[in-house]
Amino acid sequence: MSVTPAGRPPAVRLHRAARIEDAVHEVIERRLRQRGWQPVITAYTGYGAPGWARVMARVVLTRRNQTAKQLEKVRGWRSFTSSPVHNALVRIQVGDQIHETRTDRSGYVDTRVKGDLEPGWASVQLTTDGAQPVEAPIRVVDPDCKFGVISDIDDTVMVTALPRPLLAAWNTFVLDEHARMAVPGMAVLYERLVNANPGAPVFYLSTGAWNVAPTLSRFLSRHLYPAGPLLLTDWGPTPDRWFRSGQEHKRNTLARLSNEFPHIRWLLIGDDGQHDQEIYSAFANAHPDNVAAVAIRRLSPTQAVLAGAIPGPSGTPEAVGSGGKTWFAAPDGAGLWSLLRDSDVV
Repeated sequence: MSVTPAGRPPAVRLHRAARIEDAVHEVIERRLRQRGWQPVITAYTGYGAPGWARVMARVVLTRRNQTAKQLEKVRGWRSFTSSPVHNALVRIQVGDQIHETRTDRSGYVDTRVKGDLEPGWASVQLTTDGAQPVEAPIRVVDPDCKFGVISDIDDTVMVTALPRPLLAAWNTFVLDEHARMAVPGMAVLYERLVNANPGAPVFYLSTGAWNVAPTLSRFLSRHLYPAGPLLLTDWGPTPDRWFRSGQEHKRNTLARLSNEFPHIRWLLIGDDGQHDQEIYSAFANAHPDNVAAVAIRRLSPTQAVLAGAIPGPSGTPEAVGSGGKTWFAAPDGAGLWSLLRDSDVV
């Protein structure tokens, strides 16, 4: 058994908002522990390749005897009221190797560890003092894989009209996942892409908060989307600013995936209601060898207005060239598949 010690980043002066948030969390955590609340680990789906894995999870405090499974069923605004456990020691077991790391100021673990993993689906075990061990699923990408899918979530696989502040708050804090609508034909499109490219990984990249990961996972499973890691972000203050940038999160994640899987050419799927086209175009120009094509789901005029975008053409599906890559555009999954099926992308 090998043990990897946890490393601590050099001390930096946090933004005022982050210091206030940390002080509030410290007071709440102390009082909840005095009342007998205990830590629990929520594991997120990670990914990796033979030899390494990116493990993602969060440690929060819950009432005594509340399990991680029960916590995952919490939805709406309640998912944002959990008290994170800062600087908790978390042990990650990959086969016979044990690695140690610590949660960040918001209770999150996001670390890359070494381990012998076979292509396909695997799992690692997470433990911390006072909490029940949990298993974190890991999507292990085959080194021979040459094609993968990176998909937006909001208005691409589910209709949310996210940019509108009131609708975004309603969808995030109130609405049950059973009431969310799936975009017609997109689940079938993804299934066909995976079937046409055995072993192809599917990553779901969104500006949504990690707090809603269980809700999104249930939605994707219920509507028969292929299983894959959710790559979300942590809302709230950062060490150097008031709020995190969703666009920066997407750009950084795309760049990271291109570095981790340089042999994969990605089909980037998004919509024309937010900044997907701008972000995908910049990525395709910067990493042309990592992009197979871009597929854009066109919003209807009504959806575009709700999303705060200018309504685009609502005609027949089309394929156009941009940035040296083929861009496919259609209002639904069936339209996109009809274009992709006749291309050299799939």
